Amino acid sequence: MTIETNSAISVDCAVFGFDGKRLKVLLIKRKYPIDDLSAEDLKLPGAMILENETLPEAANRVLEESTGLSEIYLKQTSIFSAPDRVNEKEMDWICKFHGIRTRRVVTVGYYALVKLNQGIVNYTTRKGATWVDVDSIRSLIMDHLEILADALSALQKEIIHTPIAFELLPRKFTIHQLQSLFEAVLGISIDNRNFRKKILSSGIISPTGEFEKNVSHKPAQYYLFNKSVFRKAMKDRFRLNFINNWTY
Repeated sequence: MTIETNSAISVDCAVFGFDGKRLKVLLIKRKYPIDDLSAEDLKLPGAMILENETLPEAANRVLEESTGLSEIYLKQTSIFSAPDRVNEKEMDWICKFHGIRTRRVVTVGYYALVKLNQGIVNYTTRKGATWVDVDSIRSLIMDHLEILADALSALQKEIIHTPIAFELLPRKFTIHQLQSLFEAVLGISIDNRNFRKKILSSGIISPTGEFEKNVSHKPAQYYLFNKSVFRKAMKDRFRLNFINNWTY
């Protein structure tokens, strides 16, 4: 049985990854260009929802198709419903690409977090997608730049008082990697000595006794995220707001 596509509601996902230095977002090229809409135009992964699925199910479908991953961190952000959010040419492209007939589409924004590694990069490259530095993005199709900015703002708020930072890091990580992640997401510089002291004293990360290998500098120790300590810290109203006080 053919499942019909809903012609009025879509989902668009900002998929974030961290390469150890910079915050990245997954972008794909437009398919089936028409008129002066170029195939080189970049967009966030997205799709119209199907009549038999919920919004989260649609978002997870988009994520699995674009990354090959399932059961990754996913959170809804905002609804984008401005009547003029999609111009006439873009609407013609949407109708052609999805095989629908409509003059208006409301989209629901999501952001997802992945532990970026070479395997994921290879998969997304084969799918024709690319990981782009968030700071370098100046334009996307339709209102996708607004959707991306909204997702980044939500991520910046969440990373201060939830453990989502560890959704972007390898299972074992160095303190420098953790600090670099906060700097990349929040767009700030942090004093490394104070950061190291506060993070270690919080107990939310635990040393593994393992160290980096084959590096030109003094090998750094690897740590693990301590979920039980973090849960207790949250009950005690622990927050990472101290990070904002360490900018220079």
